[in-house]
Amino acid sequence: MEFKTDNSPFTGSTSNIGSVMRQVLYALIPGVLVMFYFYGWGVLINIVLAILIALGFEILSLWLRKRPIKPFLADYSAIVTACLFALSIPPLAPWWILMVGLFFAIVIAKHLYGGLGYNPFNPAMVGFAVLIVSFPLEMTQWISPEFSNDFMPSLADSLRIVFTGFESLYSIDQWDAITMATPLDDMKIELKSGHYFSEVMQTNGYGFASGKAWELVSLAYLGGGLWLLYKGIINWRIPVSLLLTLAVVAAIFGWLEPDMRQSPLFHLFSGATLLGAFFIATDPVSASTTPRGQLFYGASIGFFIYVIRTWGNYPDAIAFSVLIMNMSVPMIDYFTQPRVFGAKSGGK
Repeated sequence: MEFKTDNSPFTGSTSNIGSVMRQVLYALIPGVLVMFYFYGWGVLINIVLAILIALGFEILSLWLRKRPIKPFLADYSAIVTACLFALSIPPLAPWWILMVGLFFAIVIAKHLYGGLGYNPFNPAMVGFAVLIVSFPLEMTQWISPEFSNDFMPSLADSLRIVFTGFESLYSIDQWDAITMATPLDDMKIELKSGHYFSEVMQTNGYGFASGKAWELVSLAYLGGGLWLLYKGIINWRIPVSLLLTLAVVAAIFGWLEPDMRQSPLFHLFSGATLLGAFFIATDPVSASTTPRGQLFYGASIGFFIYVIRTWGNYPDAIAFSVLIMNMSVPMIDYFTQPRVFGAKSGGK
């Protein structure tokens, strides 16, 4: 089945793919800057390295497929995939993590299916899912914002960690002391240990809704997402239905089990929720293309995010939720096609 890039959620059939992708990159800048403030040079190293690796795999794939290279590079799709992937993995992750993830994202998830416009799955999320299943330790070592002022490596040290490993600068005990689980990981562990949600939220490192750093990162991505909506780059149906469903389901279970479940705000401002809602779930190729289908698609992703976060083995469920619904898009679009004006039920 062919997925055309001129359909929703990109609005406007005359939109140039390259210009649209550039707008997406611009909208990511606030989130990148906030992440750089809290997590240091590793964020920028991830992005630059991911772009170089993604472009390398893109060129190799196009050459092997005997396709013209320059026109396809000009659409910026590989760069967008690289940036979304880089922002989803921990800063200071080993260089080979990016190599493995982007191989699956660009070569397998994109070009194996025929390239941009034909891939049924979001490439960045395929790469992320492969890594979180295969290398869970490397994918959960985030620098703690609480220690960022005292232990944040310089640019030279960050490059050394990425390419040679943290052992060249830190002992295992030191590394364990300055790295941490994300708020989603930490809160899930605390709740399973019998602590109350409100009790954990009063501990150091948490703010009004989630982890202090993640709140600001999420707000930055929210700002970028709203800008994309304002510019007409994405459609409102997917992000709004996703966030609303996630909040409603979280509120229902919070009401059924008071103080034993995370609040709706915690889910909205933790992990990659807002990045996923505005930048990942709205992928024009792998998302639903019909108005009703987009609402169902976004709502289903929001529902699966809550289910996987609460009862699954992985704390941040954006990738798996998006990929599950990517598989369902052909069926969703089939059953939600708008009725042709003047047509009667039964096709007569």
